[in-house]
Amino acid sequence: MKFNVAIVGATGAVGEEIIRYLKEYKFPINNLYPLCSINSAGCEVEVDGEIFKAIKLDESFFQTHDIDIAFFSAGSEVSKKYVPLAAESGAVVIDNTSYFRMDENIPLVVPECNKNDILGYKKTNIIANPNCSTIQMVHILKPLDDYFDINRVDVSTYQAASGAGKKGMDELVRQMQEFFAFKDSEPEVFPQKIALNLFPHIDEFDDNGFSKEELKMINETHKIMHKIFPISATCVRVPILRSHSEAISIKFNKEFDILKVKEILLNAPNIKLIDDLAKNKYPTPLIASGSDKTFVGRIRKDLFDERILHLFCSADQLIVGAGANAVKIAIEWAKMQE
Repeated sequence: MKFNVAIVGATGAVGEEIIRYLKEYKFPINNLYPLCSINSAGCEVEVDGEIFKAIKLDESFFQTHDIDIAFFSAGSEVSKKYVPLAAESGAVVIDNTSYFRMDENIPLVVPECNKNDILGYKKTNIIANPNCSTIQMVHILKPLDDYFDINRVDVSTYQAASGAGKKGMDELVRQMQEFFAFKDSEPEVFPQKIALNLFPHIDEFDDNGFSKEELKMINETHKIMHKIFPISATCVRVPILRSHSEAISIKFNKEFDILKVKEILLNAPNIKLIDDLAKNKYPTPLIASGSDKTFVGRIRKDLFDERILHLFCSADQLIVGAGANAVKIAIEWAKMQE
């Protein structure tokens, strides 16, 4: 069985990764429709040497085309307006924005953790793709929780400029160039200068002092894992082009052995264990960039509490946290149609 696929936001950083991983994972495509805003209509998207010409998205598109699966990665306002139109036309929507994630009628899916939740798409024809930082974290939490029963998680993130898309990466490059040319630069995409700087500010702040990004990680993890436990997150933007990293501390209800933890992570889906301190081998954004794996290392037991584990992870959020995860959802959905 082959499917007609539409990609809204095809000219963006995530849209390009969706196209790449549809090819990489050999998703059975009949017709592919790269869609974009009026400002990008007619633009060409080149992925691995293949050229795709983008089509303008309008309100009639999903009524005039027979679309089986529609990927959305063009921002919450676009999803708010066009996802219902796509879903009503009969297309199954996989939405990469935050707009539908916490809707109780819409499954929020990381296939390695809760692929059976995909069946919930039948209520609305919509499946939500989680926040990028949430995805790489639950890749790690889920297999460990199955063995040791998580009691609490504390996480600090180190999020790359690419978390704000191409504009974020362009701003980092521009500011670095201006710095070395002894020129002043002002932030346009980010709330502070990003070059040679970092700041604990991603998305807007809530009245409770947490940012929306931090609250996303908390609420989405609970929904994906079908389990409520304390989580505290501090999300930090760092001057790195691509790939997010996280320092995670996990308290379990059960005692654990480090060798068993490594064995579990070594055999967990989509995780690459890299933890050889004698050879200076551990996860970094450069190692993770361009990969569809979540890299995990610096695994150690707390010095004061036998039930606390510390580790570090890196993952390419455009791939692991967006494009590849969305395509994996589509693959699992397609299997359910057989």
